[in-house]
This record gives sequence, structure tokens and C-alpha cells, in this order.
Amino acid sequence: MPNRTENVRIVTLGCAKNEVDSEEIAGVLRGAGYSVDGAAEAGVTVINTCGFLEAAKAESIAAIKKAVAEKGAGKVIVAGCLAQRLGEELQSLAPGADAYVGVGQMGRFDEIVRGVFGRREPLVEVEPPHHRWADVPTRARTGRPWSAYLKVSEGCDHRCTFCTIPSFRGGHQSKPIERVLAEARHLSSTGARELNLIAQDVTQYGYDLYREFTLPRLLRELDGVEGVEWVRLLYFYPNRLTDEVIEAMSTLPSVLPYVDIPLQHVHPDTLRRMKRPWDGERYLRLLERVRAAMPDVAIRTTFIVGFPGETEAEFQALLDFVREARLDRVGAFTFSREPGTPSHDMPGQVPFRVKRERYDRLMRFQQSVSLEKNKAWVGRSLKVLVDEAKDGWIAGRSFRDAPEIDGWVYAEGLSAPGEFVEVQVTRAEHHDLYGRLTNAPGSRTAALRPLRMASPAPPR
Repeated sequence: MPNRTENVRIVTLGCAKNEVDSEEIAGVLRGAGYSVDGAAEAGVTVINTCGFLEAAKAESIAAIKKAVAEKGAGKVIVAGCLAQRLGEELQSLAPGADAYVGVGQMGRFDEIVRGVFGRREPLVEVEPPHHRWADVPTRARTGRPWSAYLKVSEGCDHRCTFCTIPSFRGGHQSKPIERVLAEARHLSSTGARELNLIAQDVTQYGYDLYREFTLPRLLRELDGVEGVEWVRLLYFYPNRLTDEVIEAMSTLPSVLPYVDIPLQHVHPDTLRRMKRPWDGERYLRLLERVRAAMPDVAIRTTFIVGFPGETEAEFQALLDFVREARLDRVGAFTFSREPGTPSHDMPGQVPFRVKRERYDRLMRFQQSVSLEKNKAWVGRSLKVLVDEAKDGWIAGRSFRDAPEIDGWVYAEGLSAPGEFVEVQVTRAEHHDLYGRLTNAPGSRTAALRPLRMASPAPPR
């Protein structure tokens, strides 16, 4: 039995959903009397793994092996997606850990940590995915207090042929609306002014609980949470971005005109092989409706290039769509052949050099579109949430910029991180905007050096 004040170190790999899971794990452990300090020597190391892509699998296995090599008399617990995806196979790929625990176990992590002491054999608990929501006040915030992720559901009912997520995250499970609201109020009380709603498919929210798609109702409730000025939604499924959702987004003051809608492709034949809905023409009509309701809306998507069977004509249809759609942000990824997915064994696997060449063509073209979209903001004013301040400059994000995946707004002027400011935009680049605070005299934007750069998000 460990000393109850023993320190636990949590290593988080993967997406924002894993960040939330790790914060819940940390909160549960602190409530049970453990300290959770990643900078201090740890008696227990928890690796919260990602299992989405083969590259993420390799990164997780490397992190497990490193923790096992350094553990000494301590313990290593492997948790999360990769443990769920591989089960007992992970023991042979990354042996030596003291526990392998699947997803949805955050609320009982104190029991899991206690369970690894006094055992000779590793603890293996990889049940069929069933999410257990942790108590709201237990979540231990990390990162910037003024911006928080709020998970509204887990899992996914879609069966995209390239995606591993349903196999280890399970089917879609919505968090009850009263619990989402309680968590939003709690996050606000800890300083959050921006809430980023996350789910595999935020548009499916509530259907499993209330037998109707409840996202508009949820947004109306969240709009009344005191202290929250921005509510951002990640990620939309195209055929469920309904007129009712669009109306709620366009009329509720705190809900940002930001649409992250991973389309993955646009050619009907490619989408059929992917088991994705609709086609490029219907996507264009949807974007028209979104822009009619929210003229300044920022639209982000991701595409997969080199999906099995993708012909040059199918890829050209994707380029033509990007030319016509004029999207603010585009992320592209070469197809990753994932074991256990239908696309792994599909005929017509595209050679790597072709995938890479198509990726380069698509991203080079989108760069010009992104620059054009950014230049349209020169001379205009933007509300910006300050994330960093240094040497008389601020770096922050507008409604167009989701944390960690989009660009930055850099501006001359004095403000504290966590504050909202107005920035007059004076210059645009492919990803970022530059300007000055409207109450700051003069401008030296040409001399500005970015504090850091944004990085792309994985496809969903």
C-alpha cells in the first residue's frame, strides 16, 4: 500500500479529449490524497496513451518503454486509447508496466493506483468501452485557466472505414445536459472565459439520452452561463449541421461563428468507400447556408489524400472543391493504413510517393486561399483573447482560431493573458494576423517575431 501522499506523474499523449481525461484522473487522485506533480519525482507514472494512428501507437509505445526503463521501485500504469485498442497485445509490445487500463476509467483511478501495489502480475482491465463520468469538481485544470475544453460526449456511432475510434472509444454516449452545465459553471468559476466543446461528433449530442438531437438546446443553456464569453464547437458531422443548429449559432451571443467540419473528401466514389455522407456539391450548398446565416464565419476542415482507390480524377475533384469553397483553414493528411479498419485491406492502395505528392499539391494551393482569407481582415477590428504577453506585444486568438490547431493574432500593446482586447489588423500572413491594440499608440508590426507557431490537429 503506498503512502497516500505519494506523487503521481501523468504523461498525456494525443488529442484534447485525452487532456480532459488526464485532468479528471489528476482530480480524482488529488481527492484521494495523492499529489500530482509532473516536475517532481514520481512513485507512479500514468501514461495516457493515444491509439488513433500507427504514428501515435509508436509514440505511445516509446513513452511506455521509457517510463518502464526509468521506474526503479516505482509503478507504471498504461491507460487510455492504445490500451483499449490493443488489450493484452500491448503487454508484449511494451512489457514491464504494472497495469494496462482501457478508456472510461477516470472516476476510479484512485482504486487503480492502489491496485498496482502488492501485485506480482500486471493488472489488466480492458472492458468493452463504457464511459464513467468523473464528478464535476474533481477535474484538476492544467494549462491556461481562461480557456477550457468541455467534453460533451464520448465515442462514435459512425463507421468510417478508415477510423479506429469506435473500436476503442465505443459507441456514442452523451453527457447529461445538467452535468454539462454544471461542469461549464465549474470551469467558469475557475477562470474559464472560453469553452471549447469537444466530441467525436458534437452534432449527435443528446440523441442517445433524449431521442432527439439536443445541441441547439445545449447551446441555449450554455449561452446563459455567467462568466463565459466564448463557446466554440469541435467537431461537426456534415449531414447533422442542421438549420436549427445554424440558427442557434448565429443568434446566441456567446456561440462563436466557427465551424470545424472534417469532410475527409468530396468525390462521391471516395466518400462511398469511406462510408461518409453526401458529396462535394451538397457540401458547397451547406457552406452557403452557413455563410448566409453567419457572413464572417470561419470554416475549418480536414481531408485525407491517397485513400485506397483514389484516382487522379477523384483527387482533382478535391482540388476543385477547395478552389470553390474558399475555406479559412484546411488540414490534410496522407491516408494511414490502420489495422482492424476496413480500409486496411481495400484494393487500390495508393503508393506513398503519390500520396505525398497529392498532399503537397493540396496544401500549396490552400496556402494561397488561406492568405486571401486572412488579407480580408486587414483594416478591420477583431476581438482577441490574449494567451501570451511579452515585450509590449500580445499573442492571442480571435473567434477564427481554436486553441492549438489554428493561427494567432499578434499585436503591439499591453494587456494581461486571459483578457479580451480589440485588435486593429494591419498585416496578414498565411496563418497569422498582425496588428495593434486599438488603445495602443503607434505600430511596429514589421518587427514582431511570433512567440510560437500553431500546429495542425489530427483528422477526426
